Amino acid sequence: MKPLAALLVLALIWAVGLFAFTERVARSTPAREPARADGVVALTGAGSNERIGAAMELLQDGKARRMLVSGVSRQASREDIRTVSRAVRRLYDCCVDLGFNAADTVGNARETQEWARSLRYDSLIVVTADYHMPRAMLELRGAMPDTRLTAYPVATSVVDAHRWWRTSGGVRLMVGEYTKYLAILGREAILELGDKPAAGPKKG
Repeated sequence: MKPLAALLVLALIWAVGLFAFTERVARSTPAREPARADGVVALTGAGSNERIGAAMELLQDGKARRMLVSGVSRQASREDIRTVSRAVRRLYDCCVDLGFNAADTVGNARETQEWARSLRYDSLIVVTADYHMPRAMLELRGAMPDTRLTAYPVATSVVDAHRWWRTSGGVRLMVGEYTKYLAILGREAILELGDKPAAGPKKG
């Protein structure tokens, strides 16, 4: 196959994958009501108010015993987060933990894993933006393979997943998320190959 033809085939495969990815995101909301879990975790980022608010509603509805807000800005106070979450103070004071160490999705996964392990939680509801959920679940499952994780994606004001192509910002965001998602898939594939034992010499 000529180089130009090969590039065109790769570009077509990439484009088909992008539209499959964005269709998956668009279909993910509104999220189904999750089964009860030990904990609920909200991953911060663009559209954090909607993410934290949705996680708090699940906590208030008895879907989890405790809640973690992962990746909180060090400039934010507990009161700032309570205001964003619209939480009842009694519930917030007793049952909401804030994580300040995560600066990205990899950090979210690590912070969530440490929190769940400290509480001996075996099941979590994961709340984040719809467009961020596929990548977040890859990272979390890699960090917590023995924990039951339930995705609870939230539609945010950052991008309309059903019409993402209509704005340059929507295009940049979805293409960026898809590219990062592919990078994680590639990384996990390489790690899996590295974990396989090398084939020994054949016996004659």
